[in-house]
Amino acid sequence: MKDPYNLAFIELEKDFRERELEQGLMEHIQQFLLELGQGFAFVGRQVSLVVDEKEYFVDLLFYHLKLRRYIVIELKAREFEPKDISQLNFYMSAVDDHLRQPDDKPTIGMIFCKTKQNFTVEYYSGPICLYNFVGQTC
Repeated sequence: MKDPYNLAFIELEKDFRERELEQGLMEHIQQFLLELGQGFAFVGRQVSLVVDEKEYFVDLLFYHLKLRRYIVIELKAREFEPKDISQLNFYMSAVDDHLRQPDDKPTIGMIFCKTKQNFTVEYYSGPICLYNFVGQTC
């Protein structure tokens, strides 16, 4: 995975919301794919996952052709919170249960956030990457 990501091509107000970020990424999907790096294929936005008869929505879903795994991206228009990891982990497990094929490797999760406190993430060792919107690791 690439680090850092530069999303400066998306023009957003200072107090943007997650939906505005998502819309900006979709309007610039080609640039976003180039920024993510080689091998990413766009699967969808607001991808529906039904678990125990309840519907959940993954902000952005990609498949990495070289890594042979899904990539779940959650967008947070605020500072990172530990509960974000639980949400992302849930989505990763649901993608693995509902979409992953036998030859695919386990799903990876990425959280794009405005800011975070570094010590918050050090306690988690799962396959989750955290990034902020100005290109610096959260």
